[in-house]
Amino acid sequence: MKPPLHIALLGDSIFDNAHYVPGGCAVIDHLHSALPVESVTLLAVDGNTTCDVLTQLQRLPQDTTHLVLSVGGNDALDWLPSLERPTSSVMEALGYLHTIQAEFRGHYEGLLAQLKSTAKPVLVCTVYDAVPGLTPALKTALSVFNDVITRGALRHGFDLLDLRELLNQAQDYSAI
Repeated sequence: MKPPLHIALLGDSIFDNAHYVPGGCAVIDHLHSALPVESVTLLAVDGNTTCDVLTQLQRLPQDTTHLVLSVGGNDALDWLPSLERPTSSVMEALGYLHTIQAEFRGHYEGLLAQLKSTAKPVLVCTVYDAVPGLTPALKTALSVFNDVITRGALRHGFDLLDLRELLNQAQDYSAI
């Protein structure tokens, strides 16, 4: 007999979004309405980065059967000020993006290895990019992070939910 379903939500405000939907339903509320309340645990914390999820994993209930991860947007936001750094050529700028990507990959791959060690099914989400006011250049920079997320999920054999395809309208974003 299979153990009862128990999903743990890991990551950032994509899941810990109650603050952003006042008067509406947060992700956890939607899941609780579809599943028994004890079937879902919210470990995600608004503002957390990839490195912070390791702390979330320490609070993982023992009876967890499935993990869902959505993190990386705050990592990208942390790099935002440095993207204003002047460069002398497009190649230099691309080299800088590669450096950013390599640092993120190091953190993200370490997290994915920790998730793999749990031997539980994992669903990994990309960072959505239908954010009002997100310039084409910033959308391109965000793709550097999503490339790491996508390739890492596939390399580890995790399921992947591409939020760029699911949340693709400006109204999918809450600016609160």
